[in-house]
Amino acid sequence: MTFLTHPSRPLPQKILIANRGEIAVRIMRACADLGIASVAVYSPSDRDALHAERADEAFALNGDAPEQGYLDIDQLLAVAQRAGADAVHPGYGFLAENAEFAERVLAAELTWIGPSPDAIRRLGDKLQARALAAEVGAPLVAGTPDPVTGVDEVLAFVDAHGLPVAIKAAYGGGGRGIKVVHDRAEVAESYDSAVREAIAAFGRGECFVETFLATPRHVETQCIADVDGNVAVISTRDCSLQRRNQKVVEEAPAPTITPEQLARLEASSADVLRAAGYVGAATCEFLVDGDRVTFLEVNTRIQVEHPVSEEVSGVDLIASMIAIASGARIESVPEVRGHSLEFRINAEDVAEDFAPAPGTLTRVEWPSGPGIRIDTGYRAGDTIPTHYDSLIAKLIVTAETRDAAIKRARRALAETVIDGVPTTLDFHRRIVDEPVFVDDDGRDVYTRWIDTHYAHSGAPTAASTPGSAARLTRIVAEVDGRRLVVVLPEVIGGAAASAAGDTDSALAAADTPTAAAADAVRAGMGGTVVRVAVADGDRVTAGDTLAVVEAMKMERPVRAPHDGVVSELAIAIDEQLQSGSVICRVVAA
Repeated sequence: MTFLTHPSRPLPQKILIANRGEIAVRIMRACADLGIASVAVYSPSDRDALHAERADEAFALNGDAPEQGYLDIDQLLAVAQRAGADAVHPGYGFLAENAEFAERVLAAELTWIGPSPDAIRRLGDKLQARALAAEVGAPLVAGTPDPVTGVDEVLAFVDAHGLPVAIKAAYGGGGRGIKVVHDRAEVAESYDSAVREAIAAFGRGECFVETFLATPRHVETQCIADVDGNVAVISTRDCSLQRRNQKVVEEAPAPTITPEQLARLEASSADVLRAAGYVGAATCEFLVDGDRVTFLEVNTRIQVEHPVSEEVSGVDLIASMIAIASGARIESVPEVRGHSLEFRINAEDVAEDFAPAPGTLTRVEWPSGPGIRIDTGYRAGDTIPTHYDSLIAKLIVTAETRDAAIKRARRALAETVIDGVPTTLDFHRRIVDEPVFVDDDGRDVYTRWIDTHYAHSGAPTAASTPGSAARLTRIVAEVDGRRLVVVLPEVIGGAAASAAGDTDSALAAADTPTAAAADAVRAGMGGTVVRVAVADGDRVTAGDTLAVVEAMKMERPVRAPHDGVVSELAIAIDEQLQSGSVICRVVAA
């Protein structure tokens, strides 16, 4: 933190961490480094979680649903009082960008480790942020000045500005409550889904619409601002590899921007933050399309991908947030050195379009060595619940150059083992060998590249994906003294493990579906039914939405596999489903 002055006030003595998982553990480590005690909160399903164990003190919350625990301001403040905490760090997600929470923390005479409630309101509301960016001259794409009131207003914007458009939660973040529409016929369903996701994730459903750039790169600036209006851009980051508008790979510094674009990014970031009276850590997000730089939004919190900026700058951003909240000021801007990549290892089934896949981790082995960092909130034996996001861990790899970082990442990813749930590990292993990502600084990778390229490039099926450990069995054998590991589908591998040589019959049984099974439509992921779009007897066309399932804060439609008639509908709103549950049959007519 040599770029900051010494804090003008004493650091907090005990910080309540109003969060869970890897970010809670990350904040605890910063607290320990500074000699500050940490207080954790945990839901019933997180009772044995790593963050609850690692904290100096931990207190139970009432329920697993976010509104019963991590989103319950009264409970969190009661814990702070009971524990004698004198500060609160919100992490990311949950209440991190909630101005009311910040106000109530301050009203309780606790230190709020984040921006002021006014700054959160001005920038957390994406429409106000756009207006502020326009005032200071930051570049913008076309968008509605106010929240839309329904589908008709979205269609009016489409008629005026064309497709594609993005329907976005006005008070959202983290890629939730965003639906990209490429077909006018999809507007109504996408709008309804965006509103539902926004309410579920943020408690508010207002949405606005803006023009969607089809092939931009997602570039952001990691900033720190002090009370004097000084703004330091710690580094740029490229976060273009995304699925469902959520990032999966990030790197710092952004490798493809020109010096002129860098100057524009830094100036626009500083201008927006100063105009908002911002104090603390922030991320300003932009889209870069050719020579065009467009302001997107400000995240008024620490970001999931903050470690790559830490690795190339030598700055502990969490410790810096605590120091800034205690009156430290910016003296200089750290020099960026080297290159860092972050891989979000999520409990998701890549072969099922990255469907969330909660479950129990049966085996976890992390890589080590120079330039390797693991930020995680889970261990072997832990269960990833359905109530929260799918992030298991972040693998951060740093080296002197981007090429060296990619080579080191190949080694680190090869050393990583996670069994028990499907994960994105194999996706990451493919990415670091993908020419479009590796060559020429990956400049041809854009925000929808996974949807438009990877999804149609022969991605491995669930049965051939070692990360899909929930459905796979590992068999270790020796052939001529050489150790071999064979990974087989569970139905085959289980038979092989218990009755050697009898796998053919198991395979035959598994691959001979009945007529009823062929008509069965199954949920691609476990979760809560939030919409039932059909009834028994309805005629549907292939691709029609039958139902919508929500898990880990994301919605996923279940679509008709072929033309036919719906029968034996077996689900209802708010019902909890397991992955693979039969929701109905679609009988070919």
